[in-house]
Amino acid sequence: MDPADALAQLETIRIIMERAALYRRALGPICLCVGGVGVLAGGVGFGLHVENVTAFAALWLGAALAAVALAFFVARRQALGAGEPFWSPPTRRIASALLPPLVAGAALAVPFLLGEDWARRVVWLLPALWMILYGCALQAAGFFMRRGIRLLGWAYAVAGIADLLWWTCPLNQFPSIAQSHLVMGLGFGVGHLVYGAYLQITEHRAET
Repeated sequence: MDPADALAQLETIRIIMERAALYRRALGPICLCVGGVGVLAGGVGFGLHVENVTAFAALWLGAALAAVALAFFVARRQALGAGEPFWSPPTRRIASALLPPLVAGAALAVPFLLGEDWARRVVWLLPALWMILYGCALQAAGFFMRRGIRLLGWAYAVAGIADLLWWTCPLNQFPSIAQSHLVMGLGFGVGHLVYGAYLQITEHRAET
């Protein structure tokens, strides 16, 4: 490796480590916002009986886009408030680590949006696969952040695998789309709310 490139890499790592606390402060509000979107989407899907496979995929892709937009807004506001550039080299590295699993998750939804016949029969797979891919995304981004985000990534990956194994067990019947809304609401809604609340409480204790 060229010495200049090596120095640039070391400088980026140093900046990432210095900003770990800033990332952690931003994560609490972000998780609360994302969790709120997840709970709302789950409530809408289950309460309004959104049981068409295309509508299911559209609802949760829309919720994901809303969550990303909120996360972007909160992170940008936190960075500006701290006098930090938002789209810095460390932020770009985190975004590039998150992107492949998230794009894969969005691509998985395409056949369901198109209402393919085979997709109607396996729509219950989407929550499990989305949780696994999301866990992989958090694991990849966790290299540039504190340990907690990697643990959250493991939690989502394990939850997705458990969901997959549970519904494929011969003793169980495949879940309905209404049940899939509940799984999504619990996983992406309540899961983020719990983690966001934990970050907010521990951050407040650290400040006091």
